Amino acid sequence: MKTDILIVGAGPAGIFTALELVRRGSGKKITIVEKGCSIEERACPKKKIGKCVSCKPYCHITTGFSGAGAFSDGKLSLSYEVGGDLPTLIGEEVARELIEYTDGIYLEFGADPHVEGINNDEEVREIRKRAIQAGLKLVDCPIRHMGTEKAHNIYMSIEHYLMDAGVEILFGWECTDLILSDSECLGVTVTKDGRTEEIRASRTVVATGRRGADWLEKICTEKGIAHQPGTVDIGVRVEVRNEVIETINRVLYESKLIGYPKPFKNKVRTFCQNPGGFVSQENYDNDLAVVNGHSYKELKSDNTNLAILCSHNFSEPFKEPIAYAQKVGELTNMLGAGHILVQRFGDILDGKRTWQKELSQSNLRPTLPDAVAGDITAAMPYRAMMNIINFIQAMDHVVPGFASNETLLYSPELKFYSNRIKMDTEFNTNIRSLHCLGDSSGWTRGLMMASIMGVRMGQIISSEE
Repeated sequence: MKTDILIVGAGPAGIFTALELVRRGSGKKITIVEKGCSIEERACPKKKIGKCVSCKPYCHITTGFSGAGAFSDGKLSLSYEVGGDLPTLIGEEVARELIEYTDGIYLEFGADPHVEGINNDEEVREIRKRAIQAGLKLVDCPIRHMGTEKAHNIYMSIEHYLMDAGVEILFGWECTDLILSDSECLGVTVTKDGRTEEIRASRTVVATGRRGADWLEKICTEKGIAHQPGTVDIGVRVEVRNEVIETINRVLYESKLIGYPKPFKNKVRTFCQNPGGFVSQENYDNDLAVVNGHSYKELKSDNTNLAILCSHNFSEPFKEPIAYAQKVGELTNMLGAGHILVQRFGDILDGKRTWQKELSQSNLRPTLPDAVAGDITAAMPYRAMMNIINFIQAMDHVVPGFASNETLLYSPELKFYSNRIKMDTEFNTNIRSLHCLGDSSGWTRGLMMASIMGVRMGQIISSEE
């Protein structure tokens, strides 16, 4: 098979590359290869049967058209300070302009025009003051919340738009290798149902998302694609009653707080806050179960959940940070017999495990019913655990009651985007005709930044036609 522009992965980065090419009237043949299925066929059985069944060959929450992010909470961060390091590559002003432009595209396809976290200046000042007193930094970040179920419809509209415009989307085909010759990418090798095919292309864009970060890291090592170890995030998902965090929810919707707690002073941050949301489970390769959070526009719970992530940067001789994070997750899964572990914060401080009967006696009831009560400290590295404990106690000054005894911590929360591909400002790698985008490239984290990276790629390709 031959095509002009081949995009590997139908997550936000890949989708918006194709979308921008179409919107600019590109005459090139565009092909997207996606190992998952179309958005119409993406469905998690847990909604019907109440528990995770570890779908094979992949989890429908993490894989398929629109990728993992769209089925978590559907939030678009409208600040260049949030979502990875792409602004350091393309420039802050360019990133700011791209966010505004890309946000407009989301609005065209049906995103809610309401923006959270604005027009509450005095209350934001008070929250910022408490954060400063606690040694934390509050990052201003307006949020456009699509909602998990609304994002489904928005991405379905984009999928149909692309297909109607002639973009070829090959669902169920998994990219297994890149075809290189004399430091040039000629295309990829793909497989489906035991069949192996080659797709040749003038230009190949790899955008495999967090789910494909580990695969891309291995390909980079095997093929000599210039890269370096980046940051790996290890943490927990914290759940509290809405009453505890209602001011933050109302004023900011999502708190973007950063700290460097003693004694280790690693960067620790909040991420993906879901007011009235639900804690969820995602499954990665090798049956690795990780925790995440959903936030719907209509369906609400009595709780709010958010991630607290500790960033780890490794130096020589260690070069496998993604594998390191996976091992932490595997050990936690082992303790939970393949399930997510949950523990009360007070029990962590008391040095004891949490028992299931204790959860049923609390004001706070878990929104992930099949999480297993246990001891997450038995698997979490000491450095990460101490950073998380100290950060939660600092958060208690900003949100009184956040560090209460019954606050729930779910583990493992892992973000696989450690590998950083070396590229210039036009996303050229050291391999000709090969570009790497989105979370798997190590430059973005989250829906908006991955989307604007795709838009920028589309603009670059269009300008060369």
